[in-house]
Amino acid sequence: MTDDKDVLRDVWFGRIPTCFTLYQDEITEREAEPYYLLLPRVSYLTLVTDKVKKHFQKVMRQEDISEIWFEHEGTPLKWHYPIGLLFDLLASSSALPWNITVHFKSFPEKDLLHCPSKDVIEAHFMSCVKEADALKHKSQVINEMQKKDHKQLWMGLHNDRFDQFWAINRKLMEYPAEENGFRYIPFRIYQV
Repeated sequence: MTDDKDVLRDVWFGRIPTCFTLYQDEITEREAEPYYLLLPRVSYLTLVTDKVKKHFQKVMRQEDISEIWFEHEGTPLKWHYPIGLLFDLLASSSALPWNITVHFKSFPEKDLLHCPSKDVIEAHFMSCVKEADALKHKSQVINEMQKKDHKQLWMGLHNDRFDQFWAINRKLMEYPAEENGFRYIPFRIYQV
């Protein structure tokens, strides 16, 4: 794993320049300026929601703000898909910055799941980690970890801290010396 540290760092620090614009039909008290961010490919949109919401709340009346959601060229963006995956599936052939439209009304119930809190994101992330560990290590690694290790893994991702995340994730990526490799290699197929 140490031989791959440079590759891991390059992947971790991969960023997507993004321009958030408020949907044209949202009611504002004055014109809303776009909001630009460099989004980490390995994170989730819902982890930057607070920054985006705070920016656009400045020009909106409180009564016009409900659940925030995002779309790219008419396609609602699923909060439980990693940012890099969403970009690759929907916008990799587009010019940068990636243009994302911000909505506060008309939540697309049939297309998106609600995400009421960051706890839901954490639970989803940890569920994915546990599924992968069940295939790779028969759940032995994740079950041997303490709650603080689970929290450190999540907080490393949440706060975009490479060393904090990989101090724990390293355990999930190693296999016992007596084995020649992982039992199974987990992968997930995503569709838009």
